[in-house]
Amino acid sequence: MNCLFCKIIAGEIPCIKVYEDDKMIIINDIAPQADIHYLMIPKEHYANICEMSASQACDLGSMIAKIGDLASRLGLDQGFRIVSNKGGNGCQSVDHLHIHILGGQKLSDNMA
Repeated sequence: MNCLFCKIIAGEIPCIKVYEDDKMIIINDIAPQADIHYLMIPKEHYANICEMSASQACDLGSMIAKIGDLASRLGLDQGFRIVSNKGGNGCQSVDHLHIHILGGQKLSDNMA
């Protein structure tokens, strides 16, 4: 597969992992849009939220809940925003579902 995130998960492309478990990795975004900007990437490949199965949706729910558990460790005690882009109009740049986690500052109302 020629997926950037699959290659990162496989260790073929280096990254700074801030968290990893059997279902996901959380890495630093290489083009941060906030003081803190992570990407939560499921290890299982599916393009976006419209292409996931019911089982994958349950796994994604668990992954999102884990973000809450990790908030303090990730420097997000004061709050954060999660964003998932879908498709070209949604500015999805990699066709592997991923969640942007933004924080570390007061976020603007129009920041996504």
